[in-house]
Amino acid sequence: MSAVARVSVCAAVVGAAVWISGPTAWADVVPGGKGTGSETQANTDQKDQTVSVTAGAVVYDTSKNGSGQSAGSVTPTTTWTPPACYYAPKYTPAELKVYLEPIWAAESTGYEWDAQQRDRYVKGHPYKDFNKDKTGKGYWWDSYVTQGREGDPGALACTKPIFWVDTGTAPPADIPQAVTPKILAELAYNEIRVPSTRVTLAPTDATKVNLPTWAWLDGAEFKPVSVTASVPLLGISATATAEPYSLKIDPGTSDAVTYPASGVCDFNNGRIGEPYANGKADQTPPCGVKYLRSSGNSSFPLKATITWKIHWKGSDGNGDDLPDGEFGATQNVTVQEIQAVNR
Repeated sequence: MSAVARVSVCAAVVGAAVWISGPTAWADVVPGGKGTGSETQANTDQKDQTVSVTAGAVVYDTSKNGSGQSAGSVTPTTTWTPPACYYAPKYTPAELKVYLEPIWAAESTGYEWDAQQRDRYVKGHPYKDFNKDKTGKGYWWDSYVTQGREGDPGALACTKPIFWVDTGTAPPADIPQAVTPKILAELAYNEIRVPSTRVTLAPTDATKVNLPTWAWLDGAEFKPVSVTASVPLLGISATATAEPYSLKIDPGTSDAVTYPASGVCDFNNGRIGEPYANGKADQTPPCGVKYLRSSGNSSFPLKATITWKIHWKGSDGNGDDLPDGEFGATQNVTVQEIQAVNR
């Protein structure tokens, strides 16, 4: 698979059966395995060409995401964060039996808990014999921890016991973390990567006290980026798209003036600011900074932070805005005194 069409898989497992025309057709998909997102386990029945695959519950298409070593994740501008855990299909009836019975046999969780589990999943209160009579008609759902949020206290919020959902039926309404296009959009938000925000400055090597320094960003590097999250097993997906909105300049010292005065430069025609050119020395830059004192033998840590507007669209036709995200970078600016010439 080419890098353009690369699909990454979250670290969670769910059983699935996939019909293909030949043993090599599955190479068009990159499923995860054993919770690592990097392995594939497939058993091919050469007679009927059915492949049993252990695949990730949520699949991320990052082909339109930001890339490169300088790219980074956005930080929400509010207290909102993407979900640290969620529920999605994980087991077939046979797989749940294989998962639970060794735990009960080991008696490591205590007789009372084991008895409650057997009563719930085997003895008909409410499920009977792991729902084997519904094989192929639904899945057992369980909790997943969002990749990168393993140590987050919010990852402990998904405490519902494993539950059954029939194919084509919505999960129980009392489980808000059950995966939906909206949940997928929020998970996709967590995977968005945007370019670094190092701005171009003029003068380049060092600026002078009381001399306006022009700042701008190449619009070609700041196009919208997006990530699509999907659960192929359920046929649902959502795309979160981030578009650059504004740049905030923090000069790194209070002894400075920004242009505009707010320090916030808006995107215009896909570009922030305006490149400096000969003949503009007496003009006020549309985006920039003027330092009022020298940095001495050191430099000032100028920080440039881009705000990204983020919105989503789901396979169910729904969509909305998500909280704005920010990503910034710091660069050192040397400010020198203007040398006077005495005659």
